[in-house]
Amino acid sequence: MLLGRFYDALELHREEKIIYGLFLRPHLVVSTSRAGGGQRGDLKYLANHQGCEPAAHSHNVSAAMEPVSYQSTVCARYGLDPESCALLGTAANMRLCSVKSETFRGLTVVAAVTGGVESNAGRAGDRAYIWEGPLGYESLPKEGDELQSEEGEAHISPNDPSKQGTINTLLFIGQPLTPGALVRTIMTATEAKTAVLQQLAVNSRYSDGLATGTGTDQIGVASLIDNNLRPITGAGKHSKLGELIALVVMAALKEVLIRQNGMTLDRQCSIKIHIERFAKTSPGRYGLKTEELLSLIAKYLDKEQEALMRANYRALFHDPLHVSQVAAMAHLKDKFAWGILPASLYGEVMSLQASNLAVAVSGHPDYFKRYYALFSDPAPENSNINFLNLAARALALGFGDKWL
Repeated sequence: MLLGRFYDALELHREEKIIYGLFLRPHLVVSTSRAGGGQRGDLKYLANHQGCEPAAHSHNVSAAMEPVSYQSTVCARYGLDPESCALLGTAANMRLCSVKSETFRGLTVVAAVTGGVESNAGRAGDRAYIWEGPLGYESLPKEGDELQSEEGEAHISPNDPSKQGTINTLLFIGQPLTPGALVRTIMTATEAKTAVLQQLAVNSRYSDGLATGTGTDQIGVASLIDNNLRPITGAGKHSKLGELIALVVMAALKEVLIRQNGMTLDRQCSIKIHIERFAKTSPGRYGLKTEELLSLIAKYLDKEQEALMRANYRALFHDPLHVSQVAAMAHLKDKFAWGILPASLYGEVMSLQASNLAVAVSGHPDYFKRYYALFSDPAPENSNINFLNLAARALALGFGDKWL
């Protein structure tokens, strides 16, 4: 199926489980493809392929262990020349792909993005769990795990499409770029991706930080080769090309996350989403479940109040006033963790914020002094469990007073 023709040199196609750009004129390509990647000027195709289902499926593990063979198999299925193709792999549904384009004074930029972030989102610098040594890939122990013997270690790849959650970006530019500018486009597109994840408050699943991407993200960028045109030399944020790249990547990623994960702005307006990253569910994994949050709040309520809270928790969790206060608490917790705010003020600041949260839930601003007195005891250190208990206590206190 032809998705579109762009700048008289590109056709974008989708066939079953693959999306590919067909170059009608030569392009210079840079990509993270494990077969055919790097910088190339001899390609005819830049492609993105769904190798398996997003969950409970690892059909095409050869994508990780034998990328050249995998690419040959995929290309043969769709009639593409594997030697002339750079192929990205993912578990995301190709039919959910979002395609966006922008044009300014004859310069056209096109992005085709697939993505999912709910289970594999991570923050740059999160603890790694694989090591690529002389003998291949080895599993590293997760935080809290005992070291495994070398003989018993599994071999996994960071680019295994069976990993749930990958953002893949195909970017096409209808004018020539210098090699340096072509590489710079990757930085701009990556910053745009991270900006979207920041706006949506996407949490890392491997630490208590906000996500900057997923563990398996890939990208391919193609720019037209035309010796009659002066190549563009910059693709940063001050250049119009950089702006267009950011606009198409951000628009496409926002749309695809709605399609793949149901990640609307309204859904992200949630107490749980803003604090779930502070709970460790297993070694190396983070994310507070709804029942766990309800149980934390219930500790501070009597049985009758608990039953009422559980029957109405969706409104409690999604009320914008409540979310605003919890989001502020989470943001301030980060400021203390990063050292921007001095640790000596943690108790005072969090007591004020917890009191504001209780006021927001109860609807009684005149109760603020009473709430602050309850929270003004020496506050615990800036630990995740203490923070979660403080937020839960404030929610419970406000809910218990709501109908007084």
